[in-house]
Amino acid sequence: MVDRVAITPEAAELLRSLRVSHDKPLMFHQSGGCCDGSAPMCFTQGTFLTGHQDVHLGNLEYGASEVAPVWISREQFNYWSHTHITIDVVPGRGAGFSIEGPTGFRFIIRSRVFTEDETAELEPVA
Repeated sequence: MVDRVAITPEAAELLRSLRVSHDKPLMFHQSGGCCDGSAPMCFTQGTFLTGHQDVHLGNLEYGASEVAPVWISREQFNYWSHTHITIDVVPGRGAGFSIEGPTGFRFIIRSRVFTEDETAELEPVA
């Protein structure tokens, strides 16, 4: 099976720090390009509500037992379904609604098109 999402060690380190400071499980929603461009936005779970219009891309393991689900709107998924997404972090101001904003870092995505072999191994999403 091929994962649709991954996380860099640096982004995982920031997630661990955010988990400790917010004392709640975390999640991502891949923005559709409105106010914050196409930034992956990080929330405490339950703050951003997902629904039938969202697709669960996968879970990011960022600690010994910590997992952050990653969601994207179904409409955006139609554009990104052929793409592997890696969540990374760079210095800068975070997206307006994303909880990393005050840290001096911001989450970004790095993407690449799946190979033909990877595409053949992808599980369909609901």
